[in-house]
Formats: sequence, C-alpha cells, structure tokens
Amino acid sequence: MLTKGLEDYLELIYQAILKNKNIKAVDIANEFKISRSSVSEALIRLADLDLIIYEGRKGIKITQQGVVEAKKIINRHNILLKFFSEVLNIDYQIANKNACKIEHVIDDEVLNKIQLFSEFCLKKAINKELI
Repeated sequence: MLTKGLEDYLELIYQAILKNKNIKAVDIANEFKISRSSVSEALIRLADLDLIIYEGRKGIKITQQGVVEAKKIINRHNILLKFFSEVLNIDYQIANKNACKIEHVIDDEVLNKIQLFSEFCLKKAINKELI
C-alpha cells in the first residue's frame, strides 16, 4: 500500500518525466525540503513495489505500473480540485491545497459520487447559461 509520502513522490516523478526531465533523489529532497536519505529510503520502497526503477545517482525511471498509479493519484486530485474550485467556488489555492491532502485518503466510492455530482452541477450551470 502506498503512503501519502510515496504517492507524492510518485506523482512528482511522473510529472517530471512528462516534462522530459531527468529526476534524481536530490531533486525530490529539494522539492519537499527533506533529507536525501529519507527520499532514498522511499525510492527503494517504490522500487520494491515495482512502481519505479531507482538507479541511485543515475536517476529514476517509472514503470508502466508506476504510470498507472501516478495517473490515478493525479485523477483523484483533479476531481477534488474541480469540485472544490468549480462547484463549491472555493479559491483555487485553497482548493488545490485541500485536494492535495484529501487525494490520499478518499474512498473510491466517495470520489466517484463527488465526480458525478460535479458533472451534474456543471451541466446544470451550463444549461442555465444557454437559456
């Protein structure tokens, strides 16, 4: 099972690779303002779960399974962000901060209901604008 921290690392790794950036443990340590040794331990755990290939100083590569997991994490975040910012009209920065926290603990059934409710509300808003 992935912890919040491991999910954050995987998400960061995936986003860096999408931007064609080579990412190393030191980059993650700098981003999260934590020790490189803590990051190395976490990367070893991600590698043990077959989500990444950790080659020490050579950098980090993401596996296909890692891509699938990273996309799930990002999708959860985006669903929550859209709900908070577009449906509840919460300031984007606050919505984003809370989506980051909740994305790690939300149940799939609850997330699916939030997504359906968001789509319903946004369709209704669009239909009102067309009238």
